[in-house]
Amino acid sequence: MQTPAVKIVILRITFIIGMVELFIMLLLGHLYHDLDSFKQAILDAVLLVVMSTPKIYLWVIRPYVLARDEAVAKITYMAFHDPLTQLANRNLLSQYLEKILPTLDRHQLYGALLMIDLDDFKPINDISGHDVGDSILLEVAIRLQASIRSEDIAGRLGGDEFVVILSLLNADKQAARNEALSIAGRIQAALKEPIEHRETYQLSGSIGIRMLGDEMASIETVLKEADIAMYRAKQAGKGNMVVFE
Repeated sequence: MQTPAVKIVILRITFIIGMVELFIMLLLGHLYHDLDSFKQAILDAVLLVVMSTPKIYLWVIRPYVLARDEAVAKITYMAFHDPLTQLANRNLLSQYLEKILPTLDRHQLYGALLMIDLDDFKPINDISGHDVGDSILLEVAIRLQASIRSEDIAGRLGGDEFVVILSLLNADKQAARNEALSIAGRIQAALKEPIEHRETYQLSGSIGIRMLGDEMASIETVLKEADIAMYRAKQAGKGNMVVFE
């Protein structure tokens, strides 16, 4: 069964060939009426190919290829980005970790993974509604992006849980740790700024920090240990940060 797109392609090609062939027949009848039928057929075929091919490409093939490439790019983007915040999703974060962990080991540098969970977000979502909750998550995503360096990556795992991966911090572990804490502090300060949406909302974030570069740990291990540190930060009170030891 032909789809509407296929029918449109067939109709366009048929129209182009029909119009070009009509033009050629009129041209041959007016200018080359004294040619024998064989020569007319050869000339007709050559002119049809030469004149119709560019039109078929511009009007049929090129739009189809552009639409296909756009659809593929959109599907690829959706596969690696959170649909709400447009931040990296778990797939892209895992790919990034797969690349950065060997790089840190090879260059003897340190990085860090920050697991961020919003404090008391659920009551806001439940009481004010999901549209307000989504708006707050969007604002959090913007603030995260503004708080990190251009070489770092921010992502959302789902709900109110976010991840930031800090790459190539420092060759000295303590200095790298201090840089990670500084960026985490900047993130916390940004999250504590009031969010205006119909009314004023005040948030904070609990951050678990897992340093990268000591060993070639698996991605699952890194995420799990950052998650452990984040829960320790939550247990210590709102707006705290804990480095996994």
